[in-house]
Parts: sequence; structure tokens; C-alpha cells
Amino acid sequence: MGLTYKTILVAVDGSKEAEWAFKKAIEMAKRYDSKLILAHIVDTRTFATVGVYDATFAEKANCYAGELIEGYKAEAEKAGITHVISEIDYGSPKVKIPKDLAKKFHADLIICGATGLNMVERIFIGSVSESITRYAPCDVLVVRTQKDS
Repeated sequence: MGLTYKTILVAVDGSKEAEWAFKKAIEMAKRYDSKLILAHIVDTRTFATVGVYDATFAEKANCYAGELIEGYKAEAEKAGITHVISEIDYGSPKVKIPKDLAKKFHADLIICGATGLNMVERIFIGSVSESITRYAPCDVLVVRTQKDS
């Protein structure tokens, strides 16, 4: 009896590592004929400080999230993935991905990049991928290299 994944959740933030994770998620979704959940979390913790200087920051973050997710969705569908769900949520990616979205979609695999866009936070309080690995209710694949390396 082989292990299969029916629902794969991939976390994307626009970084090159997230792109690698996305490519791996497409491969695995094809292999297992899985549902693919594309998730982007708009980190609202930055709104309070940035909002003082730029009142349109939240609007820009929402536009970026929508464009990012729609681009990934189009690429997944072009690759032949038939069941793709886009999810944009708000809050801390460290909490939302493993504790909320994984449960909401009954994910049996989460795929994420080893590092992402928020380098400063990673240095001081740990990475998003580390939190996902620690708190996820399912298997986690942390992608460190390009698909073809």
C-alpha cells in the first residue's frame, strides 16, 4: 500500500524558494492526482507600522496577493492540474498555514520554501517553514533547491 496525498497545500509569497515549492507541488499533484491549494497570507502585523507612512499599503498588499495567486493558479491549470483552489488569508503565516488552512482544507501535505521574503523576522524569531513543520497536522515538505537541481 503506497502513501498518497489527496490535498496538497502550497504556501507562496513571491520568493524564489516559494516558486521552487510551487513547482514541486505541481509535480506531486500530478503524480497523486491531488487537489492543489495555493495559499498566500497577507501578513497584517506590518500594517500598523507601515500604515502610518503609507495609507495605501493594505490596498497594495491585497492587489499583490491577488495577482500572485492568480498567476500561480493559471500556471497550475496550464500544467494540467484540474482541481486548483486559491486562498488569500490575513494574519501571521506562521499560524494561518499550519493551524488554520491545513485544517480548513484537510491537507495531507504542506509544501513550502525553506526561506521566504521576510528575512529580518527569520533572523529574530524563526522562519515560517520552521513553524509550519512544528505545528502542521500533516506531512510537510520543505523545498530547499530548484526543481531541476
